[in-house]
Amino acid sequence: MSQTVEPVREAWEPAPNRVRWTRRQCEALLEAEFLTGRYELIDGEILSKMGQKPPHGVIVVLLLKWLAGVFGLDFVRVQAPIEVGTPDADYNEPEPDLAVTRLPLTDYLARYPRPEELLLVAEVSDSTLQFDRTKKAALYARAGIQEYWVLDVKGRRLFVHRQPAAEGYQEITAYSNDESVATLARPDALIHVGDLLP
Repeated sequence: MSQTVEPVREAWEPAPNRVRWTRRQCEALLEAEFLTGRYELIDGEILSKMGQKPPHGVIVVLLLKWLAGVFGLDFVRVQAPIEVGTPDADYNEPEPDLAVTRLPLTDYLARYPRPEELLLVAEVSDSTLQFDRTKKAALYARAGIQEYWVLDVKGRRLFVHRQPAAEGYQEITAYSNDESVATLARPDALIHVGDLLP
């Protein structure tokens, strides 16, 4: 049975003399070939995109198939950067596992989708659940992203975050493996959580 859950709060303090990288600095590191591989920039920290365990890749594809069926493949981005807007723009360039946009892919040839153009952002969490439910949830809420899903692979549940505010998402609901849910943008299209977590 679905239940409302409290946001996960992270007890975190910046380290003394911490250097926060900017998007511009990361671009310079890439051009100079000092930064290689896949990464994302979160709160000024360069995070290597670690290799995926087999369930992670399968679940991303299952969610992609469903979202493409509901919204059309031209409106679904896979592991591609998004904008988070002010005040976080300079120090953040997240790459969610999936994102649904208002505009088709070809509208983003010269820029990334902005928060108001994102209908849904989703992360598949096998080893990053705490991070996705704290840091990323706070970042996406501050950006005003209307709906954020976290698929908990080990716990076999789906956390749905809605009603973004500066202090975090005001509505967080956990759906179990045997429940169904729909996005805010398409309340008529239900998905059984267990179908995404085989």
